[in-house]
Amino acid sequence: MKIKVSQKELNKCINIVQKAITSKTTLPILNGILLEAENDVLKLTGTDLEIGIESKINCEVIEEGSIVIASRLFGDIIRKLPDLEVEIVTDEDNNVHITCGNSKFNIIGQPSVEYPQLPVVNDDISLNIPKDLLKSMIKQTIFAAAQDEIKPILTGALLEVNNKKATLVALDGYRLAVKEISVNSDNNIKVVIPSKTLNEVSRILDDDDSDVIIMFTSSHVLFDFGETVIISRLLEGEFINYRDIIRNEYKSRVKVNTKSIQESIERASLLAREGKNNLVKFTISDEKMTISSNSEIGNVYEELPIDLEGNDIKIAFNSKYMLDALRVIDNEEIIMDFESNVKPCIMRPYEDNSYTYLVLPVRLNENY
Repeated sequence: MKIKVSQKELNKCINIVQKAITSKTTLPILNGILLEAENDVLKLTGTDLEIGIESKINCEVIEEGSIVIASRLFGDIIRKLPDLEVEIVTDEDNNVHITCGNSKFNIIGQPSVEYPQLPVVNDDISLNIPKDLLKSMIKQTIFAAAQDEIKPILTGALLEVNNKKATLVALDGYRLAVKEISVNSDNNIKVVIPSKTLNEVSRILDDDDSDVIIMFTSSHVLFDFGETVIISRLLEGEFINYRDIIRNEYKSRVKVNTKSIQESIERASLLAREGKNNLVKFTISDEKMTISSNSEIGNVYEELPIDLEGNDIKIAFNSKYMLDALRVIDNEEIIMDFESNVKPCIMRPYEDNSYTYLVLPVRLNENY
């Protein structure tokens, strides 16, 4: 193989595919990046067998070929080279010669034949979503996915498509986040995508309105960004019926400014995190909400104006669970629905039912 390629473009490409590479693998070949040069295109591939990322860049291919190069070392070398043309040449002994300006590196590669092939995912079942909408869907839900493996299915997010609606759902047993958008698709799709995959998709996505093409098989999902492709295994198992959890009954409904309540909880959480469970208490009555927190080293008291419909209520939450949602809601005001101090709070942007966040309260003792 012999190619000439832009240092800046190559560095960008390496940074993308490295997101699929883990140092925890027991297969040494997976610590490498696969380089394949053909038809004036260089394709880079990284995988940990759960997620695979391919990214392509245009280059001058003088001699076609392929090689596997240690990911970390290759990335470090290319990143520190000057912003000039990089020449990469391999020989029959799998040695890799990298030249850029006055710099020359000679490193040992591995034969590409040993690198595992990524699964083939065709477009028989596919979905187009604008990049900015997909990024928003992931941002508003994925933080609610479970972090531990006690229930593996909950470490992913459910993607449902039917009746020209796409819904992304994540929950961990303490909170639930649901985002729905309209799509131009007649497909019926129900899959659970690992949260790691969606986080990597979100990092790569641009904030423009061009489409991402998402394709599915019974076991894999593929995200096609054009020059970059992410392929991931789907999680197996039955996702919780989240629609049964979200109830529309309430005895207290509060409308409040999003930024104001976020900032008040952030201040209250400064003391809440000194306690055992990030506890903040809400007392809602007489068109005002007080947010308070106590710890061994002091207490804090915040007061906010609200519009209240229904009963007064006292209820407490883990401050982190409240803030995670408030930080991703773009609307100026939110609606909070309460049924009792032991039942979940349901939070939505004002006059926007496309996003729903449900969070369980923390039981208060009598002395709080």
